[in-house]
Amino acid sequence: MKLILLGAPGAGKGTQAEIISEKYNIPTISTGNIIRAALKNGTEMGLKAKSFIDAGNLVPDDVVIGIIKERLAEDDCKNGYILDGFPRTIPQAEALDNLGFGIDMALSIEVADSEIVKRMLGRRVCEKCGASYHTEYKKPAKDGVCNFCQGALVIRKDDEPETVLNRLNVYHEQTEPLKDYYKACGKLLTVEGQDEVEDTTRLVLEALENKQ
Repeated sequence: MKLILLGAPGAGKGTQAEIISEKYNIPTISTGNIIRAALKNGTEMGLKAKSFIDAGNLVPDDVVIGIIKERLAEDDCKNGYILDGFPRTIPQAEALDNLGFGIDMALSIEVADSEIVKRMLGRRVCEKCGASYHTEYKKPAKDGVCNFCQGALVIRKDDEPETVLNRLNVYHEQTEPLKDYYKACGKLLTVEGQDEVEDTTRLVLEALENKQ
């Protein structure tokens, strides 16, 4: 299975990627993770990316695509993979197609903006151990204190209101058009994200199994 995960930030893609990866024994390939790995390993594309990052610039598409190509050529991708965070734009999707890495399905997890804002604005993270909580869905035993290490719970910069709204705007402008792109190819699956992770997982696995 060669799968692309789509969905706005905060829609729960990361959790579903882990579950799908374990069930089908295929790797999840996150753009951020593989760029960091390429930098660490000093690959040709990693060194190119480093020059842009060191200058404080975004890594251009051709370098990101080069890093993706390197990663997809590795042995653990022979039986399939999950792409999370790539492609983000239609030109990236077209470039992926042109590389010859055929995609079987693009799965979009649909969650309303209002729900995403609610989820992300309520998220709290322990500044010591990184454990995650939520002011409504996953409260700590003691307000503002981690259950595990008693560290202080803080709001990540990514979860601040201005950042959340900006990320949603970027998603709608740049990434959401990918749904129409993959729909035209007959490869789009959509699942309505549920309040409970387990319910979303059930719908995701049903959609994947029915498509195969």
